[in-house]
Amino acid sequence: MAVSKKTLLAGLSLILLMSALAVIFSKYQSRRIFIEIQKMERELDRYEVEWGRLQLELTMLTEENRVEIEARNRLKLIMPERDKIIYIKP
Repeated sequence: MAVSKKTLLAGLSLILLMSALAVIFSKYQSRRIFIEIQKMERELDRYEVEWGRLQLELTMLTEENRVEIEARNRLKLIMPERDKIIYIKP
């Protein structure tokens, strides 16, 4: 009877130890995942800021008057006279 109580106590102690280790491992994993989530959220924020900046730059570069100014200055293009313009209907 004494052996069975010692065996039961040893078995329960082993189960308790394994349970404690499982809790520790689970907590460690959840912290690691939480840190990874935070890192990804910071990266997402940086991408959103860059996306906004690129959208603003695109808007600025595609303004009609900017295209005309660049065509005149860099490409040395000029606007043709009205009677030289040919309109093509689709």
